[in-house]
Amino acid sequence: MTGNADPTTATPASMAVDDSHPGQLLLTIAGRLDVAGTAALWQRTCDLIEQQQPQILRLEAAGIEYCDGSGIGLLLEIERRMVLRGGEFELSGLRDEFARLRDQFDLSRFTELPSPHPEPCCLPEATGMAAVKTWRALQALIHFIGELSVALLAALRRPRTIRWRDVWLTVEKAGVDALPIVALLSFLVGLIMAFQAAIPMRQFGTEIYVANLIGLATLRELGPLMTAIILAGRSASAFAAEIGTMKVNEEIDALTTMGLEPVPFLVVTRVLAALFVTPLLTLFADLLGLAGGSVVLLSLDYPLVTYIRQVQSAVGVGDCIGGLAKSLVFGIIIAAIGCLQGLRTGIGASAVGDAATRAVVSGIVLIVIGDGVFSVLYYYLGI
Repeated sequence: MTGNADPTTATPASMAVDDSHPGQLLLTIAGRLDVAGTAALWQRTCDLIEQQQPQILRLEAAGIEYCDGSGIGLLLEIERRMVLRGGEFELSGLRDEFARLRDQFDLSRFTELPSPHPEPCCLPEATGMAAVKTWRALQALIHFIGELSVALLAALRRPRTIRWRDVWLTVEKAGVDALPIVALLSFLVGLIMAFQAAIPMRQFGTEIYVANLIGLATLRELGPLMTAIILAGRSASAFAAEIGTMKVNEEIDALTTMGLEPVPFLVVTRVLAALFVTPLLTLFADLLGLAGGSVVLLSLDYPLVTYIRQVQSAVGVGDCIGGLAKSLVFGIIIAAIGCLQGLRTGIGASAVGDAATRAVVSGIVLIVIGDGVFSVLYYYLGI
């Protein structure tokens, strides 16, 4: 960074070692500490400190003709190793322009590096840390719910401000692309549940009531729940990964700098897309679940028309509407949790993966809790 020496005529980096005094090590570095010179001295210097393990290390730097960021890194690394060992470090002769560059770095930031293997703590400390972490996550959730509610109300008042192109693109990714997996799982779940129910009902000669079970369970419970869990695994993790990558790449900060709030700009479109697509996928899952149950009744020599009439007599419009009401709430939960975990992504190579994992786990937990609330509510309402 500093220094006017011509690279073609400057002296190459060199280091002289004086270890004649017990417990002390004198290093004299001279020449050009650029990338090449620093690379030549770095490993030699580190090995020397580890072998000698001096109590006092004196570094004479008057002969340094040029020093850039890599050279400053070598000087800081020598001092850091001595500080970590509890030794003394003395630097002398460094030119003022190089010293000003070195003073820009705080050595304490490099001497207090976190251990890759954290020390185990006691149970009360672990419990307290978990409680604080849960409380902070709850605070972030409440703050996000309020911010999202305000953004949704503002979008409803001014629909033209919504980026509908992004909404329909998200609908395609989260909805149309999810049709095959929703169809497969819903059909198999209906098929398996019908086979399991047919075994005990055969003992009483009431296999026809398998249709009642499949119809009620699929429309009221399994259709919305299976669809929500599938979307939590597909869409919530995708939302968290997309927004988390933007957070790691500082694109969220760039949006804020340009005056665009992340929640109205990124979250609202995904929540609206989930609101549109989740009920439609739920209806599709209901249809395929009933189709899976029909296969079992057909194998038991019941005609298809009998199965259809039995289902019609067992379920009503209220059962279908109740399942769709669940799916609307589940859609909001899936999109909101995925976006929240994306916005809370930390720093590091594994941060995006951690955010996607938290989105899936949190989404499934909240879906099950919401389903329990709906069950109690429907029970007391007599629905």
